[in-house]
Amino acid sequence: MEAKAVAKYVRMSPIKLKPVTDLVRGKNLDEALTILKFTPGKGAEIVEKVVKSAAANAENNFDMNVDKLYVAEVYANQGPIMKRWRAGAQGRASMIYKRSSHVGVTLKER
Repeated sequence: MEAKAVAKYVRMSPIKLKPVTDLVRGKNLDEALTILKFTPGKGAEIVEKVVKSAAANAENNFDMNVDKLYVAEVYANQGPIMKRWRAGAQGRASMIYKRSSHVGVTLKER
């Protein structure tokens, strides 16, 4: 049995989120939340929110024991890109890519 949570269209590049997801993959729930709490940056806050949501889903929807949960799978995939332009040198236009992500967490019982 597994519990999942997904945050879609997060306005942060997956390049900034992937190092944070690598920190918690395979860890126990308590250990993962502690790591995310003390990791600086906005990416850690986003991943922590999704992990807490998956833990709440596991406890309330699937009657899983919270003490036995671990982070089985965590990912930060590329979402849609908003393309904007900015004035460049000599009358040209420079592209600006505002990237977004889909963050997902799967918790399982040991």
